[in-house]
Amino acid sequence: MPFVIATLVLVGLLCALDLVLTVGVIKRLREHTDLLANRSGGRLSLGPGDEVGEFSVLTVDGEPVRHDMIDTETVVAFFSPTCGPCKEKLPTFVEYARTVPGGRGRVVAVVATDRDDASAGEPMVSALAPVARVLAGEEAEQLAEACKVQGFPVVLKVNRSTDGRLLVMTDQVDVDRPATASV
Repeated sequence: MPFVIATLVLVGLLCALDLVLTVGVIKRLREHTDLLANRSGGRLSLGPGDEVGEFSVLTVDGEPVRHDMIDTETVVAFFSPTCGPCKEKLPTFVEYARTVPGGRGRVVAVVATDRDDASAGEPMVSALAPVARVLAGEEAEQLAEACKVQGFPVVLKVNRSTDGRLLVMTDQVDVDRPATASV
């Protein structure tokens, strides 16, 4: 009987030690997550209040899209066919884009493809074309550079400021809810 009690006490102490170590690891992971999230370089693109760089591009349909043509709130989304989260977010974004006030004229979608395999983006381009002005290839690279996109997917809302600069209004667009007009 004393052997059973000693074994149970030992197992209980080991479980308590394991619990303390697990809580410590979780706390440390949360600290690291906060540090990474707050790094200035941790953004995937420009943030709220940042100015969008100059660009002049043509959509896959040959329609011009220039920096100076955007004069009201516009959604700008960046996707890549090699990005798993992009593939998951694409159908939700397409439904969201259908609800944007002003329709297709107020949505720009960028499909960033590898120069060696531009055809890989065709399914995304086809899905986005009915609801957005779509950029691909070098045109996509130019807009991605103007918005300083470093990862995918990214969905921004941009608009003109009172002094005429094109600014990012938000980089946290909730595409799970229908778009509404800004008040």
